[in-house]
Amino acid sequence: MGVCYGKPHLPTPSSKGNVKSGQKPSASWCSAASHNAARDKKASGDGKIVADPSLALFSFAELKEATKNWRADALLGEGGFGRVYKGTLHKKQQSGRTETIVAVKFLNPAGAQGYTEWGREIDFLGGLSHPNLTKLLGYCREDANLALVYEFMQMGSLEKQLFRKSSNCHLGWDVRLKIAVGAAKGLAFLHGLERQIIFRDFKSSNILLDGSYMAKLTDFGLVRCGPPEGLSHVSTQFMGTFAYAAPEYRKTGRLYVESDVYSFGIVLLEILTGLRAWDPNRPPSKATLLKWAKPLLSSQNELLTIMDSRLKGNCDVYSVFQIAQLALKCVQETPQFRPSMTIIVKELESIEAASAPGMLQKA
Repeated sequence: MGVCYGKPHLPTPSSKGNVKSGQKPSASWCSAASHNAARDKKASGDGKIVADPSLALFSFAELKEATKNWRADALLGEGGFGRVYKGTLHKKQQSGRTETIVAVKFLNPAGAQGYTEWGREIDFLGGLSHPNLTKLLGYCREDANLALVYEFMQMGSLEKQLFRKSSNCHLGWDVRLKIAVGAAKGLAFLHGLERQIIFRDFKSSNILLDGSYMAKLTDFGLVRCGPPEGLSHVSTQFMGTFAYAAPEYRKTGRLYVESDVYSFGIVLLEILTGLRAWDPNRPPSKATLLKWAKPLLSSQNELLTIMDSRLKGNCDVYSVFQIAQLALKCVQETPQFRPSMTIIVKELESIEAASAPGMLQKA
């Protein structure tokens, strides 16, 4: 998937959005009062909160036809919810027959996630819009057949782009920075709402990329509203991906907005090293990326020994070091010591601007 390239010059798209008034989203997992208060509030100048009655209701037969009966070569991936397929929706209009490429996620009844997460995703994406959140086009609810239909993201997930086997086809440093900025803006928007929203399962596989490598967060089945006023955390059962989860959440079930920040720091390490957060195929001392890499991040010389070898000779050494320091801040053991996503966005944008084409120093 994707196109091989060295250092493409990709402009960072505007993430500005307008807040539109309207009915509050029907998100049962957040109080109506919180959504009313948040409805007219901008978060980092991005996105909007709107009711979206335009979500299409698809029949199971339509989606079966769109994916050509779930043909194997249309399979995009598989997760706790179920399988995701590439599909083509056909629609007749006065101007002729139109085609829309979509991603269709079918619920696996025996999977780790189920009806609750399916409904939560509809409520969530039906009420929020942001350039760095995936767009939900519609859904299917027909007997036991549940599905979600999204815009199709041509370049797949950050996980696939980072960890595919080919060493000649990879993400350049400027593109990696662009992706980090976009993903950070998505989280900053969620955290900036009146009743903060915690993503809870932020990881590289939940960052999708469009044709210009704009990052969009996906898979909102585990999102939780942040703590009510006067409280610092939400207590909940652990659900998510262990290698990305913050220590306080893993150990106690206490979930903070800053728990997402920790997960973001782990993804920054993956972007730096080109290695998975956890890989049982690596030697035991290196299986957990953070445990192995953390002692090496404070020294520029040691950092160069663990950074993705595909980047060497074609990246800004200083910006690589800055990203490493930012990652260290994000993975602080104590949640309150981690920076906010708003601060992280500003730091990333500053790093990105300073390492723009024409200002690169070779590694």
